[in-house]
Amino acid sequence: MSSAADNSVKMWIFDSNDGGARLLRFRSGHSAPPRCIRFYGNGKCILSAGQDRAFRLFSVIQDQQSRELSQRHVAKRAKKLRVKEEEIKLKPVVTFDCAEIRARDWCNVVTCHMDTPQAYVWRLQNFVIGEHVLTPSSSTVTPIKACVISACGNFTILGTEGGWIEKFNLQSGFSRGSYIDTSLAMQCAHDGEVVGLACDARNGFLISAGYQGDIKAWDFKTCKLKSRLDVGKSVTKIAFHRPNGLLATVAGDMVLILFDTVSMKMVRRFEGHTDRITDLCFSEDGKWLISSSMDGTLRIWDISLARQIDAMHVDVSITSISMSPNMDVLATTHVDQNGVYLWVNQSLFSVSTNTENYASGKHVRNVCLPAVSSTERSEEEQVQNLGESYKSSIKPFVITDHQIPNLVTLSLLPKSQWQSLTNLDIIKVRNKPIEPPKKPEKAPFFLPSVPSLSGEILFEPPASSKDTDISTTKNTNHKMSELSSHFSQQLQFCGETKNYSAFTDYLKGLSPSSLDMELRMLQILDDEESEDLEQRPELQSISSLLDYFIHELSFRNNFEFVQAVLKLFLKIHGETIRRHSMLQSKVKKLLEVQSLVWQKIDKIFQGARCMVTFLSNSQF
Repeated sequence: MSSAADNSVKMWIFDSNDGGARLLRFRSGHSAPPRCIRFYGNGKCILSAGQDRAFRLFSVIQDQQSRELSQRHVAKRAKKLRVKEEEIKLKPVVTFDCAEIRARDWCNVVTCHMDTPQAYVWRLQNFVIGEHVLTPSSSTVTPIKACVISACGNFTILGTEGGWIEKFNLQSGFSRGSYIDTSLAMQCAHDGEVVGLACDARNGFLISAGYQGDIKAWDFKTCKLKSRLDVGKSVTKIAFHRPNGLLATVAGDMVLILFDTVSMKMVRRFEGHTDRITDLCFSEDGKWLISSSMDGTLRIWDISLARQIDAMHVDVSITSISMSPNMDVLATTHVDQNGVYLWVNQSLFSVSTNTENYASGKHVRNVCLPAVSSTERSEEEQVQNLGESYKSSIKPFVITDHQIPNLVTLSLLPKSQWQSLTNLDIIKVRNKPIEPPKKPEKAPFFLPSVPSLSGEILFEPPASSKDTDISTTKNTNHKMSELSSHFSQQLQFCGETKNYSAFTDYLKGLSPSSLDMELRMLQILDDEESEDLEQRPELQSISSLLDYFIHELSFRNNFEFVQAVLKLFLKIHGETIRRHSMLQSKVKKLLEVQSLVWQKIDKIFQGARCMVTFLSNSQF
């Protein structure tokens, strides 16, 4: 085994005739810090371009599938010319774009390199660089600074430092037109550098941003200018979300501005960074905008609420970010760090529910970078991390009482589990055997024997059906008593600590039949009136359950599951509640909460029903 400064570990085997070593297997990464990253393959892989002139594909699931994309016989050419491999490779990648739709047909990745007037295409299916080299036909040769691949995967558009924009076909590598603004003195698209390009989901228009602050919308097919917008300040970076058509721009004054590309109007403005913004990206659903800066902060902005919802500070500034399509992992690269760091969604967002501090930008959490192994940190830090992991494990218990208004939270249980609670009687009738099991008329011909040390054959007497029924009944009663005592303990603990989330998790773990049996164990069988009726444990348990239902319905937690349990509860204990006045006040409060929640949900349903009715009756 050997390791070196090139960030690789190699295993050599000495099996040749002359005793020399040959490379058996190896693991490697970037030998210089990566500059830009992008999730690929439904979030299973990450494309990374580093300052070491390597273009790599990292597997998030299995490290054995990570590899460097081939630049065609680099080692052989370097050996022939007697130079280092880094001198043969292409210059470091400045930016790139990828598309998965035509990955099996032709090249689906385009890269722009430092101080290079050509763009290169890559085929990820074969992990190799493509045959075509895309060279713009501009009269002035300038480096390419921006690129984008169309939603159909057939075209790529390149933007140069001199303001030239040209469209190419990925299959043939031929030019398919240039975007020229006739109002400019120079026959090009922008006066200055093209800092970003974006294409909509249906190849209708192309968005280009110039460094001078001019944003232009072009017709994708005819290459003619449709509209323009002047930001009023220099633009350094853009990010586009195709499904909702929002364009995020980074201005020179460290302000994030969002534009609607259909109306070409500003819709959001976010301030908070104190140093140069290095990268930004949208979440897959378009609700969040994530930005990083050289001040060491990573900020999450909620677009619908128009405010910041979280912020964290790391010791090493972030240079590039990318969020997975499933929104469960965020990948980051950092200054002078050769690795790609992964952040799980649960550890990314804070436990605190005071969003006002985050909205004002005053509260920023200090976090450490994810470690490769636990040996890299001291024992004190490991103990601290264990405490933080314990806090993160109880995170759902903390935030369940603070739901977003006018929304409900579902339990994520299988549909059959909570639907069975409301149909247990039908299920029992359906599963009832048609005929009772028949007893054997005669004893078996071969009687079972019991082994003994003396060698004598001892026959085991067959157990009578009566003894079997008694033992089965005892076992069943014992299990029912254990289950009932556990249910009572959980309910009592829930009433004392008001930790309703833990009790909900306990109910979710019970099967529908077990939950039905637990609720029936609380039934009051005798109808005698007594002075200490309120002290009966059954009534206390029913009262605690009513408090639990009121709390869960008030905060709209586990909505469909609580509704099913409530229906079963009222079906079993409805008569008991009617007879005892101490429970009727809580039931009235429960009715008020239930009616209020259903009115809000019915308004949401009514809006959806009206929209569906309108669309179904419309003729397009």
